[in-house]
Amino acid sequence: MSERATRLGWRAAYLLAAAGIYLADQATKAWAVRRLRSGQVVHVFGDSVRLAYAENPGIAFGRLQEGGQFGRWMLAALAAAAVVGLLAYLFRTRRTDDRLLGAIALLLAGVAGNLTDRVRLSFVIDFIEVFIGSYQWPTFNVADAAICTGAALLALDLFLEGREKEEKGKGKREEPKAEGVAP
Repeated sequence: MSERATRLGWRAAYLLAAAGIYLADQATKAWAVRRLRSGQVVHVFGDSVRLAYAENPGIAFGRLQEGGQFGRWMLAALAAAAVVGLLAYLFRTRRTDDRLLGAIALLLAGVAGNLTDRVRLSFVIDFIEVFIGSYQWPTFNVADAAICTGAALLALDLFLEGREKEEKGKGKREEPKAEGVAP
């Protein structure tokens, strides 16, 4: 098999994984609507993690909630552009490492999951609540978790890639030659 075919095969596998995460996100949101929208709260780990229905018309962590219809479609347009950009990056990058491709797949699944809600409902369904002592983390969903994990992997990739380039640069340094001395 050619290198190009292998590269496309791996990318197709990561797209399939992204589709699975997208479907898990949509399925869990459908469950939340059926089970939690009435006000029911499900305690998963005592009082540390619980499931409770919430509608988020804004962006991550409940920001920009007063945008109205303009905000809704502006956020949807930005998310659609992000999906197109992520797909282009997935297929155009020559890199084949799992960390980068996994990050792109997670970002793609998460952005597409929240985009679907925003276009279909005008808000994103959130339902996972995490408490650390008296602090409550902003309510989120599977798509948000995929986006955060993908962004963390991408940041890690950028950091490690920078370190690798730095180490390679140190190894290629030539010793300065003394002037006037024959080798």
